[in-house]
Amino acid sequence: MIIVERSGPLAVIEDLGRPGYADLGVSPSGAADRGSLRAANRLVGNPEDAAAIEILLGGLSITAQESAWIAVAGAPTDLLINDRADASHHPVYLRAGDRMEVLAPRTGLRSYLAVRGGIDVPAVLGSRSADLLAGLGPAPLRPGDRLPVGRSTLPQPGIDVLPLPAAEEPLRVTLLPGPRTDWFTEAALNSLGSQLWRVGSDLDRTGVRLDGEPLERRITDELPSEGLIRGAVQVPPSGLPIIFGSNHPVTGGYPVVGVVPDADCDRVAQLRPGDGLRFSWAAR
Repeated sequence: MIIVERSGPLAVIEDLGRPGYADLGVSPSGAADRGSLRAANRLVGNPEDAAAIEILLGGLSITAQESAWIAVAGAPTDLLINDRADASHHPVYLRAGDRMEVLAPRTGLRSYLAVRGGIDVPAVLGSRSADLLAGLGPAPLRPGDRLPVGRSTLPQPGIDVLPLPAAEEPLRVTLLPGPRTDWFTEAALNSLGSQLWRVGSDLDRTGVRLDGEPLERRITDELPSEGLIRGAVQVPPSGLPIIFGSNHPVTGGYPVVGVVPDADCDRVAQLRPGDGLRFSWAAR
């Protein structure tokens, strides 16, 4: 059992999500940066899909009611263990009564706290993830929350430390053609892949809005709602793209010009307002 003392700006329980329920209006949800969730779980010997805590810009403080191995991965940050400085990206042993605080990351947006055995809250539709759009799964964490921890049967991993993710400014991501690429002018498609985009202030687990030179549509007809996936780059009437994240809606009525591959979606999830981003077309 771990006890939440402070939750910071936002702390939610996430695993790798609940795919397969789009027909019910439920998005997969799950960790915004799935690679970092997997890394944190590997450090403590959990299955990669074990539930952990996704922490937005630090500020989470917990107390271990029982001894436990923990690890923090994702956005590089510092830890305080009973006010003693420690670091992310390696296993840390907490004794019963120890208090740990996750500080604001130096770069990036989201860090992941894994506990050996996983956060053992009840599963909903096969997942322990918080879906803030549909209101499924556990609520965002609050001070006083008591989180049960499961028991691990896997051997302790022989991993002492993971390399910190490399900072990249601007971030360069691959872009695959979308189902409505042909709805945009050639000049717009060239602009999408050549200009420097900036992350706007409107970003969350649903998606990231970009600021830059608006994209011109070749076809201006109304579009019936179509299915959406993580990484879909949708262009609303403003002409400014939105990259959908793990908590995306299951349908949308604006054209999807391209799709960001899954691995690059993890990197997009770490962008902060004002960060730069460049797309690179894989093919057109």
